[in-house]
Amino acid sequence: MTVWGGILAGLSLLLFLEGCTSARKLVYFQGTTTKDDTLMIPEPFVPTIKKGDLLSVQVSSLNAEASTYFNPAAMADGSGTAGPLNPLARTSGYLVAMDGTIKLPLVGQVAVADLTTAKAGELIGTKLKAYLKEPTVNVRNQNFRISVLGEVTRPSLFTIPNEQITLPEALGLAGDLTIYGRRDNVLVIREEGGQRIFARLDLTRRDAFRSPYYTLHPNDVVYIEPGKVRVTSVDRAYQLAPIVTGVLSIIAIIATRR
Repeated sequence: MTVWGGILAGLSLLLFLEGCTSARKLVYFQGTTTKDDTLMIPEPFVPTIKKGDLLSVQVSSLNAEASTYFNPAAMADGSGTAGPLNPLARTSGYLVAMDGTIKLPLVGQVAVADLTTAKAGELIGTKLKAYLKEPTVNVRNQNFRISVLGEVTRPSLFTIPNEQITLPEALGLAGDLTIYGRRDNVLVIREEGGQRIFARLDLTRRDAFRSPYYTLHPNDVVYIEPGKVRVTSVDRAYQLAPIVTGVLSIIAIIATRR
């Protein structure tokens, strides 16, 4: 092997080693024992309606024509499924006022703040019995959104139509972490009780299932920070670029003189 061949081989090996990372750091939910583990599943989180939420209220009854009077227009995109929130999409529904009420046709104001969407539907259905025969009301909170940022494949803001989502499910919507994302230090930012809470979860351990932040709440922000390998590889690339360029230039000069 020539001297230049050795130099190039060494540079290639260095770049390869810089790009390697421990496979163990990429494995989710590692156990601490060899036997099967069992974790108790906590009660599911049920969100409640807050002031400023936008509610979709769908009313049906034995008189379909009369029911349409109480139904707002459907969402502009018509998808009805979880996905990235289009900031240009226009939605319609009932906005929860600062006094915690929504205003329905004929019925007037209905206090829905701090109720679950199921309870709000029951309350509205009771009030609609004066106008409809056997009304059924389905209420959905259009403001259930979560943000996933950082070292994921598709960082975005997502709307959650079923009002239930866990951290792994949110990461799945974002295409999972990249190979550079830190799975042992996932940050969840939550606004609760007038405070902004910063919680961290280690997804390489099964203890993550016990965290109160494993199940996400409306408007939670999930941030995946880059690992040292990502930062080092970027820095090393900038550091090696002039060296590689210089070596190639020297090789070119020697080749032209032969």
